[in-house]
Amino acid sequence: MAAKLRKGDKVIVLAGKDKGKTGEISSVDPKAGKAVVDGVNIAVRHVKQSQTTQGGRTPKAMPIELSNLAFADKNGKATRVGFKMDGDKKVRYAKTTGDVI
Repeated sequence: MAAKLRKGDKVIVLAGKDKGKTGEISSVDPKAGKAVVDGVNIAVRHVKQSQTTQGGRTPKAMPIELSNLAFADKNGKATRVGFKMDGDKKVRYAKTTGDVI
């Protein structure tokens, strides 16, 4: 099945502790059904000090379920993603506005 959400898409979080926040997808794991969104679902990771790096607490974006994300259209509203044929190419489009993504 074709991917409705891809790396680089602007998305809105629909559920969870970061509900309502927006961000850009930095990576997608289709097998696990999760994506990492910049600035969303931040966890603090403790890093041990080494000769090359300074140790301490570093914030890290953790994966979030794809079902809890929605594509943000040009108006900044959450929308569903559909597919249609544009000539010979299969393209994604926003269901609310009808614009090709």
